[in-house]
Amino acid sequence: MSGTIALALAVTGCGGGTGTGSDTGKVTSITALDYYSDEAEHSQWGEILSACGRSAGVKVEQTSVPPASLMPKILQQASSRTLPDLLMVDNPDLQQIAQTGALTPLDPYGIDSSGFAKGILSAGTYKGKVYGLAPDVSTVALFYNKDMLAKAGVAVPRTWDELKAAAAELTRPGRYGMAVDANATFEGSWQFLPFLWSNGGDEKRLDTPQAAQALQLWVDLVKSGSMSKSVLNWTQADVHDQFAAGKTAMMINGPWRIPALNKDKNLHWGVAPIPVPRAAQTPITPLGGEVWTVPRSASKARQEKAAQVLACLNHSSSMLTLAKQHFTVPSRSALASRYAEQVPSMAAFVKSVEAARSRTSQLGVKWPKAATGIYTAIQSALAGEQTPEEALRHAQRIATGD
Repeated sequence: MSGTIALALAVTGCGGGTGTGSDTGKVTSITALDYYSDEAEHSQWGEILSACGRSAGVKVEQTSVPPASLMPKILQQASSRTLPDLLMVDNPDLQQIAQTGALTPLDPYGIDSSGFAKGILSAGTYKGKVYGLAPDVSTVALFYNKDMLAKAGVAVPRTWDELKAAAAELTRPGRYGMAVDANATFEGSWQFLPFLWSNGGDEKRLDTPQAAQALQLWVDLVKSGSMSKSVLNWTQADVHDQFAAGKTAMMINGPWRIPALNKDKNLHWGVAPIPVPRAAQTPITPLGGEVWTVPRSASKARQEKAAQVLACLNHSSSMLTLAKQHFTVPSRSALASRYAEQVPSMAAFVKSVEAARSRTSQLGVKWPKAATGIYTAIQSALAGEQTPEEALRHAQRIATGD
C-alpha cells in the first residue's frame, strides 16, 4: 500500500470509535495472527495492518503461519488463553472458534457493519451475534478461453444444457472442454456447491433429487469425455495449470488465479457466472475469504485497540486497497459495484458474491461432516463406483454420523 493510502487511512480515523469506554491510553502495541505466510501477501497485509495500527495509535505485531497450521495453533492458544489481540480466521472456521467462547462480539465496539452483503455478515455470525468481519471476499466463476470458443463457434454457456453442449463441442484430442476440482478435500466440496445450491439442493439433506441432478451433471461431463477423469485428483491450482496450458477450454476457479493468467499475454480469457440449471436463474456460490476477530483477553484496553484496527481494515479505503491487490471483492455491496466497473475481470465475481452463501450458514459447526460427505460422494460417483443417488445416500450418513 502506498504512503498516500496509509496517510489517508490515518487521516480518516478509520479505526472508528469504540463503545466500551475503557482507558486505552497505555496500550502501545497489539498482536495479530493470520495465515498470510506467502512473502508478498504477508508484506501487503503487514502494510495495511501497520497503517490501521497508526490510525488507532498502536503498533501491530503481525505473525503469519502456514494455512494448515493456523487452526491447530488457534485451538491450542484458545485453551491456554494466549490468543493474539487480533485474529484472522478462514470464514468456515469462525463457528468452531466462537463456540469455545474465545471471541468477543463486535457490536459493543460500535464497528460499522452496514452495507455488507447478507452472506458476508452470515459468515462472521455465530448464534445471532457478529464475531468477525471480512474486508474482502471471493467466490468461484467460469473461466473460458475466448479463442477456443470463437474458433468452435460456441457461445459462453449460461445453463447446464448449454454447458454440456459447449464442453462437448470444445473437446478435441489433447484438450477437454471443461475442468473442475473434484478431489477428496473440502476444496472439491467447495467447487460442487454452486451446482448443488443453484439446483435447490441443501447440505442439510444431501440425498435429494436436486443434489443427485447436480452430481449427475459432473458424471455426465466425465462419461461423455468432455471432462477428464483426472479431475478426481486435481486441485484448483492443477485446474488452472490445465487451462493455462490450453488443455481445457473452460474451468471453474477463483479470482486469485487472475494475476497468473494476466502474465500470459497470448492467453485470451474471459469470466462469466457459473452456469445454472435453468435460464435467468442467479447462481448461488460459496463465499470465500477470511474474517477478522477480536479474541477475549484480560485487557479490555487491548481489545478496544484491536477492535479499532479491525474497524479500519473494514473501512472502504482498506477494502478497495485489498481488493485491488488480491483480486478479491470488497465486502460492502455499493463499493463492490463501483469496483466491478474499475476492474472488469472481477465483474462476474462481484455479481456472484451478491447471492453467495457462507458454508456454515445452515449447519454451523456441523459443516465439516457434510463437506466430507459431499467430496466422498463426488469421488464415488465420478469414479463410477456408485450412482449419484447411492453416493449421496452414503454422503448423508457421513454428514449425520449414522
